[in-house]
Amino acid sequence: MRKFPAAVHVATTNGPAGKRGITVSAATSVSDKPAILLVCVNRDHEQNTLFQKNGCFALNTLASDQTSLSRAFADGNLTSEQRFELAHWNTLVTGAPCLEQAVVVFDCEIIDISEMATHSVLFGQVKAIRLEETKNALLYANRQYFELGEAIE
Repeated sequence: MRKFPAAVHVATTNGPAGKRGITVSAATSVSDKPAILLVCVNRDHEQNTLFQKNGCFALNTLASDQTSLSRAFADGNLTSEQRFELAHWNTLVTGAPCLEQAVVVFDCEIIDISEMATHSVLFGQVKAIRLEETKNALLYANRQYFELGEAIE
């Protein structure tokens, strides 16, 4: 799977169950009307149940200059508080933390969950979007980071 290129995101949640943020690359759009996307979270990490318990998530697409943030949210040695202290966050609709400097933020209410192998697939209906037009997205493939470049005609 390391050869499968993907955009890099930080998925976040906050609510009665607590705050959580993780680096994810397994995320995609499902529908545009209504706007629905999915994100896959590993069930082996007990803290990932916070997404389901809170019923919401924000998918924060990282910019090419945010590799250190990607690494921090993937680092099992950092506490949740330490991870969130590394950037500026706000909220849109659901209360999930939204990265101020993300390329795009999708603030979602979880509408369905499917269990598949080692992961929970969270389907989220987009409740709000924030877009940063001037940044290029961070990509990951073959265990390396890349910047999304110019479009090919």
